[in-house]
Order: sequence, then C-alpha cells, then structure tokens
Amino acid sequence: MESEIMVETEFKAVVLGNEINLNKISQHFGSNRKLKWEEYLVLKGTELQGIVREIERKRVYLFHFGSIVFLNFQHHEIMDVVTYLKTIEISINDTNTFRYVDEYKIESNLESEFAINNDYMVIKQQEEYHFDIVSTVLAKSVALEKIESDISRVLDEIEDVVNNLHQGELAVSDEKLAKMSASILGFKLSTISYVMLLDKPAITWNNESAGELFNELTILFELTDRYEKLRHKIDTLMDITEVFSGLAHAKRGTRLEWAVIILIAIEICLSLFSMFFAR
Repeated sequence: MESEIMVETEFKAVVLGNEINLNKISQHFGSNRKLKWEEYLVLKGTELQGIVREIERKRVYLFHFGSIVFLNFQHHEIMDVVTYLKTIEISINDTNTFRYVDEYKIESNLESEFAINNDYMVIKQQEEYHFDIVSTVLAKSVALEKIESDISRVLDEIEDVVNNLHQGELAVSDEKLAKMSASILGFKLSTISYVMLLDKPAITWNNESAGELFNELTILFELTDRYEKLRHKIDTLMDITEVFSGLAHAKRGTRLEWAVIILIAIEICLSLFSMFFAR
C-alpha cells in the first residue's frame, strides 16, 4: 500500500558542452519543428527505446546551453544515452561526464504536506510542470557551476600575471591576453544569453503554481545571487585585462621609441663615419 501512495522521481543534471544543437537531435527523433533558443527538448517513451532497456518513468531534458537532465536514470543508463547522443551531435563532450553534477528529488505522498528543501521536495501529487521546472532550474544551476569553475581557472592565470607584475615584469603575450579576454566575454555571453538566468520558462506565465515553484527553487539554488557574483567577477576580470592591455601597449610603445632612437643613433654614427673617415 505504501508503494502506491509514495512515488519518487530522481533528477541528475550534467553539463556536456557549451552549446548543444537541439534541432539536430530533434530532427533525428522525427520532429521538424524548429526549437527556439529558450526552449528545451524532452526525450521520453518510444524515443528512448533502443537506447536504454527500461523506459518507464524516464525522461531526458536537453538544453541549448549544454546541460542535460536525466529523470530516474542509473549511472550506466546515463552513459548509454550520452554515447548515443554523441553519434548525433559531435559537440557533446562524453569525457568526464560527471565533472559538473547537480541532483534533486521529488517525493509525492498523498499523506504528506508540501515541503521544499535543498535536496528534495515533497508534494501530494506530481504534475507535469514539476518535472519541467525542476529540470530547468537544475540545468541552470549546473551550467553556472561550470562557469564558476572556468572563471576560477582564469582568475588563477591572472593571479600569476599579477605576481609577475609585483616583480616589475609583464610576462604575458598579446595572444594570451586575447585568449583571456575572449574567455571572459564568453563567460558573460554564457551567463546572460546561454543560461538565460534572468528569463523565466514559458510555462510560468500561464501556470501560477509553476511560477511560484520556479521562484522558490531559484531562491533555493541561489541562481540570482550566484549570477550577481559571477557578473561582478566578470566585470573585475575585464577591468584587469584592460589594465594588462594598457601596460602591454605602453611596453610595446617604449620598445618602438627605443628602436627609433637606436636607428637614429646608428644613422648619426654612419654619417659621422662618412664625414671623417670616408675618402
């Protein structure tokens, strides 16, 4: 009797790239509808046949910004799906799949009151929008985790450059500066455009309960706070790279000035030599 009252749905979100071509995957599964950037793709039922053995109560949510959320999947089943998707979309990174992971669980129990916590949520009955909202928030959260990690890596690189500056040395090439700037701009694009942290799912505009759940989970996973911290870090990184660029240009300008001075000195020496020693 207890198993009929209580139902659990387990969510596991991973990041498999910076961007996934959902339309390519959607077409593979027989859909010709073009997905908009803010939309996600859901694989379930017969679409999972032949990929995993058991398909009941399983779903896969795919997002343009590189996150994939698995519902009720075992580890080996996730790897089977990732391997299969890799044959369709080569941009999917199937190495170190679980480097960035976020998990959640929905427990539906007719005898329990609604409760929402860091790791799970308790509801009386599962609705379709519960899957959509939890998957969306998890996808954004795990994508943020990857961006946070990437920014920390760039900060470490910049810290090395700053340490060299303390010794009066700017040991960074123009190429490395360009790569740093490109990475930082990429983070900015990822947090605003790709992850769409400031956008609500379409369902929240038509379903008040979905909107309330999205707001609660957004607060629970600190999406807004994490975004603000990332934005400040990105702005700081941009300011630092601008300083580096200014110093590099100044250093290049000084070298050019010295080159001009040396050339003038050589020209004077040659003129004097011609004047006094030439026959």
